[in-house]
Amino acid sequence: MPRSKTGKRGSGKPGSLRQEVLQLQLSTKASLKGAKNGVKGEAAASDDELTSDVLSHYSSASESTSVVEEGTGSEQVDEQTAQEETEDKLKLCIDNLTDKSAKTRLAALESLRQAFSSRVLYDFLTERRLTISDCLERSLRKGSGEEKAASATVFALLCIQLGGGDEAEEGFKMLRPPLTATLSDSSASIAARQSCARTLGMCCYVSSAEDGEDLIKSLALLESVFMSSYPNGEGVLPTPKPGSAGLHTAALQAWSLLVTICPTSRLTVLLSHHLPKLQACLQSSDVNYRIAVGETIALLVELGREIDEEFEVEDGESLCECLKSLATDGNKHRAKNDRRKQRSIFREVLHYIENEDFTEEKIRFGVENVYIDSWVRRRIYDAFKEILESGVRDHLQFNQLLRDIFGLGPPLILDAAVKGNKISRFEKHLFNSAAFKARTKQRNKVRDKRADVM
Repeated sequence: MPRSKTGKRGSGKPGSLRQEVLQLQLSTKASLKGAKNGVKGEAAASDDELTSDVLSHYSSASESTSVVEEGTGSEQVDEQTAQEETEDKLKLCIDNLTDKSAKTRLAALESLRQAFSSRVLYDFLTERRLTISDCLERSLRKGSGEEKAASATVFALLCIQLGGGDEAEEGFKMLRPPLTATLSDSSASIAARQSCARTLGMCCYVSSAEDGEDLIKSLALLESVFMSSYPNGEGVLPTPKPGSAGLHTAALQAWSLLVTICPTSRLTVLLSHHLPKLQACLQSSDVNYRIAVGETIALLVELGREIDEEFEVEDGESLCECLKSLATDGNKHRAKNDRRKQRSIFREVLHYIENEDFTEEKIRFGVENVYIDSWVRRRIYDAFKEILESGVRDHLQFNQLLRDIFGLGPPLILDAAVKGNKISRFEKHLFNSAAFKARTKQRNKVRDKRADVM
């Protein structure tokens, strides 16, 4: 990369630098002549090598004014070598996915998870997507619960890496059957079913933008999972089974992600059916599920208001009273952190339901920002963050899929001069607002297309 040098060393002139080099060379040679046997090997170095080493040292340490220096050939070689070493390790991990040892397969899946989440590997993975998908399908069908959970997560990352094009769609069609089979299997481990729910939602969101049939099937399957938490005919919430709240949370969040790309005709049906039932689930005994329900209610109301400016929640007064209670919950039998998290989220939900006002959040990565300024945008960002974890910022910076979704345009290639010219916060806000409006219009067009399909 170009490097700006602004300081001085000695006089800063080439002649004086050469003199310093020669003086240091002579003094070094003199000291080497008097060295003992233990260092005679070093004294055998040629004058040219010594001069080269010293010049290299001064070149990196000295800083002359207004000089921009191109990256050296050795740096490029080092970068290429590191890239080759990384790819060799990934190839070994892919080979280990078919190992007889379950422990080896799990280690390989974990290594792939870390690699896929932390860097963009599109070119490498495009050539090997079928091999990887085949291995993941085998793990999903025949592996243990832990292996199924890990395989599902790696597949979600693979879809994100491939960018939602034909490659990702091809992989989704291959792995959709084992994903749905595991999610529907009540005897499968909770961890595996949770992971499959998240992956089904993400991969359908990424891969099936124009496929209404896959979208409807995925929505229906996810609904069948979390609707078991709905109140019975008498309005009583069922007693949750151990671990079921986590599964319901994962399924509801995956479902709400897919709702953001539903056509208007389908969305209207979902609003009328689910909003009243979800209000009852605000009384769930699990704090994470209560929070997921609250965020989903806010998301559905926001989508309803996009369709109809006069949209109102059925029994809105009762909903607001419930939200106020949760926003000020001080029950001592709940953990302190749970109470704090719950109050924060439900204050935001209540504020939006009553005033149609969303608390904007800024996500900074590199020299860019993403503004989370709606419940739809928050659900999408949270879904990617949950899978990519700490690597979400790297993918926002370099992954074209995420940059398209959040309206960021092509990845930026910045040198030192460009990085110094920062745009104002107001300009960034205007850009993000314009991008969000454009996405909303595009999403409505896509919904209309899907409505024709359905």
